[in-house]
Amino acid sequence: MVQIVDYKTYQKEDGSEFHALIVQGGIEAVKSKETGRTYLTARKANVPCTFDESTCESLKGTQMPGSIKKVEVETYDYVVPETGEMITLNHRYEYFSEEESIVSDNVISKELVEA
Repeated sequence: MVQIVDYKTYQKEDGSEFHALIVQGGIEAVKSKETGRTYLTARKANVPCTFDESTCESLKGTQMPGSIKKVEVETYDYVVPETGEMITLNHRYEYFSEEESIVSDNVISKELVEA
């Protein structure tokens, strides 16, 4: 399950706006690479939607089936909002419906089958 915790408004190149719901998964324990200590966190992902701003606002707190998974992507630079530090990442977090999660967890990629 994920929960809608907020929304964000984006502007397209043509000047029109659209909204994305910010969904958050449950808490998980993660071990710090720097200190080796365990801390708790929750993954978040932005999901574009067709809702207007008032609908997005009213959906805060709504739970929906699915999960947030780490997905590898082409390397990009990211500025940490709290510190201003620029880091290089090669992943992002994406929302997957229950059906998508089942398929991605149980289907073997073609590359692995042919190897």
